[in-house]
Amino acid sequence: MSTRARLAALGPARAFLSRELSWLGFARRVLHLVGRADLPLLERVKFAGIIGMLHDEFFMKRMSGLKREIDNRAKKVSIDGRTPAEELAACRAQLLGQVAELGRLWHDELVPDLARAGLPILRHDDLKRDERAALRAHFARNIQPILTPLAVDSEHPFPFISNLGLNLAVFIPHDGDTRFVRIKVPGNRPRWIPLDDRPGVVPIEQVIAANLDLLYPGSPPAAVHVFRVTRAAEGDVDPPDGAGDAPLAEPGSIVRQVSSELKARRFAGVVRLQVDSTMPEHQVSWLSRQLGIGPDDVYPTRAPLGVSDLRSFDGPGRDDLRHAPHEPVVHPRLRRLPDSPSAIFGEIARGDILLHHPYQSFDASVLRFLNSAATDPAVLAIKLTIYRTSRDSPLLRALAEAARQGKQVAVLVEITARFDEAPNIAWGNFLEKEGVHVSYGVERLKTHVKLALVVRDETDGVRRYAHVGTGNYHSGTARIYEDVGLLTCNESICNDVATVFNSLTGVIPYPEDSKLLVAPVSMRRRFIELIRREAEHARAGRPSGIDAKMNQLQDAEIIHELYDASGAGVPIRLNVRGLCCLRPGVKGLSETVRVFGVVGRFLEHSRIFRFVNGGDPEHFIGSADWMKRNLNGRVETVIPVEDPALKRELDEILAAYEQDNCSVWDCGSDGEYVLRTPAAGEPRREVQEEFIRRGRSVAEPVGAGA
Repeated sequence: MSTRARLAALGPARAFLSRELSWLGFARRVLHLVGRADLPLLERVKFAGIIGMLHDEFFMKRMSGLKREIDNRAKKVSIDGRTPAEELAACRAQLLGQVAELGRLWHDELVPDLARAGLPILRHDDLKRDERAALRAHFARNIQPILTPLAVDSEHPFPFISNLGLNLAVFIPHDGDTRFVRIKVPGNRPRWIPLDDRPGVVPIEQVIAANLDLLYPGSPPAAVHVFRVTRAAEGDVDPPDGAGDAPLAEPGSIVRQVSSELKARRFAGVVRLQVDSTMPEHQVSWLSRQLGIGPDDVYPTRAPLGVSDLRSFDGPGRDDLRHAPHEPVVHPRLRRLPDSPSAIFGEIARGDILLHHPYQSFDASVLRFLNSAATDPAVLAIKLTIYRTSRDSPLLRALAEAARQGKQVAVLVEITARFDEAPNIAWGNFLEKEGVHVSYGVERLKTHVKLALVVRDETDGVRRYAHVGTGNYHSGTARIYEDVGLLTCNESICNDVATVFNSLTGVIPYPEDSKLLVAPVSMRRRFIELIRREAEHARAGRPSGIDAKMNQLQDAEIIHELYDASGAGVPIRLNVRGLCCLRPGVKGLSETVRVFGVVGRFLEHSRIFRFVNGGDPEHFIGSADWMKRNLNGRVETVIPVEDPALKRELDEILAAYEQDNCSVWDCGSDGEYVLRTPAAGEPRREVQEEFIRRGRSVAEPVGAGA
C-alpha cells in the first residue's frame, strides 16, 4: 500500500499531530521543570517566567490567527483535520489546564519554598504595621506621582488598555453605585519591592492597591483587582494602493510599512483577558464587554499576572539556588592564538572549525572573527546578516568602526523579525549613518540566514572566509542557546555564500546547483532528494538512515516523504525541540520513526541533518527547520560539512542525545511525550551537562587563555 493510501485509510487525525497542540505540549514540558524539586529553586522560578512568556507569545501569534480565521469563516482545516473553531477550543482547554497547574505550583510549592529559602514573596496584607508604613512612604514618594487614574463614566470612555501591561481595576463607591477606574501599573518601576528590615519583596501592584486611599481620600476603593490584556501580534494594516500590482516596491517602503505595523500592533484586537482569580464574575463580565471579547477569552489565574516578570526575579548572593555558573570554553584551536587580528584567519586556513555554543565561547570565536575582520588591515570587505541581535551589540559597533576605516561593509538587517522590528530598524539607521551598506531584506521573504563573509587581500590573492551558523549573531543568547557553526575558507562554500549575499542585496539570481541548500530556491527539492535517496538505499538493502535535529517540524510534504522512507525501512531519528506534526511509531506508516526532544537549562536551537547514504554519510548544518515557512517563505541556508573530523564531531553530538536518560522526552504514537528516567542503578546522563563536561575536559575557560 502506498503512503498516500495509508494516509487516506488512517485519516488526518490518526496520521498527523496538531501544530498548535504540539506547541502547547512543548510548553507543558517546560512547565514540568517548574515542578522539579531536584532543580535549583531560582531556576524553577525562572522557568515559571518562561512559561508566562511562551503563553504570551502563543496568544499573540497563534490564538490570534485562529480567531482571525474564525472571524473570516475560513474553510481550511489543520493538518490533523480540525476546523479553526475546533483547534481554538482544544487549545483553550490545554491552556486552562496549564494555567491552573502553574497557579498550583506557585501557591503550593514556589512561594513556600522561597519563604523557606529566605527569599519570600510576601502579601501586603500579611506585613507588620511598620512595614506597611514604610511601603506607604515608598509609594507616596516613588510610585504615586507616576500614576494616572482613568475613570469610566458618561464623560470618560473606557480607556485603551495596552498589550501585556499590568492594570488595576479599581471600583470606587459613587452615588450608591460603583465607578470603574483603571490604573496602569508603571512598567518603569521594579515589579518586586524589597522590605527595609528583613528579607522579602512585595509585588508593586499590591503596594499600589493598598495605598489608593492616598489618591481617593474621600472615597476609598470598594474593591481592587489586577487584570492584563493580550493583543494580537499583527494589526490590520492595509498595503499601499496598488502595491500588489506594482512591479517594483517604492524604495525604502519596507521600513515605513514595518513602522506602520508596529503602530497598528499596539491597537490590535484583544485575544486574552487575564484576571486574578478573586475578581467577581459580574466585574469580569463587565470588563470583557468593554474590551469586546467573550467569556472564552478570559483566563483567571492564581499565579501573579505578568508571570513572565519572574524571569528576572533575583536572589542577590544566592548562587546556591541557581545552576553552577557556566563559563563557555575557548575552542581548542583558538585558545592560544597570537594577539593579532590576522591570527584567526591563519587558523581557519589550516582547516574548517566546527563550533558548538554555548559550550564553546561565541565571543572567542565568532565575535573574535568579526572583530579581527574589523581591525585587520588586510581585510577589504565584511558582509553579515542580522535577524536578532543584542540591543547594545559589540559586533555591530565593530562593523561601524570597520566602515569608518574605509572597509566595504554590508549588513542585511531583517526588520520583520517578529518582536525585534524596532531595535533592528534602529540598528539599520545607526549603521547607515556610519557608512555601512544596509539592506532590509528581500521582498515578501524573511531573511533568516546566519551568514558572515570576510574578504582579505593575501599574498596569493584575494581570499574569502565565512561563518555559517544555526543561531543569531547575539552575544547574549549565545550563552543560553545551543547552536553550531562553521568557520571556513573553503573556496566553493565561500563562493556560494558570496552568491547568497549578492542575491540578497543585488537581486542576482541564485544558482540551483550550488553546494549550499538555499530556500526558497533549492532547499525543499534537495531535502526531498536526500530523503528519497535513503529510501532507495533501504529498498536495495544498503545502509540507510536519517538523523535530523531541529526546532520544529511541520511541513506536510517533508512529513509525507519521511513516512514513505519509513515504509521503505529507513531508520529515522528526529530530535525536535518544539512542535512536531509527524506522528511517530504508527503501524504501517511510521514504524521506523522516533521523535524526541530535550528541555533543559539551555534552549536547544541547532539544526543538524545526517543522511547515512549507503554507508558514506552526508552531514549538513544551517538555519532552517522543516517548516513550510522556512522552506517557502524565508531565505535560509544549509551547508554541507565535509571535513571527516568535523563529521565525527557532529556524530558525537547527535549520539549524546541518544544516550541521555533524564532530560529527553520521547514522543509516542499518541502524541504524548514521556520523560526518560534512568533504570535502577543506572547513573544519570544529562546531555547538556555532558557537553559542559566534555568542553572543560579539552579546553580552558574564557579568560584563562583567550
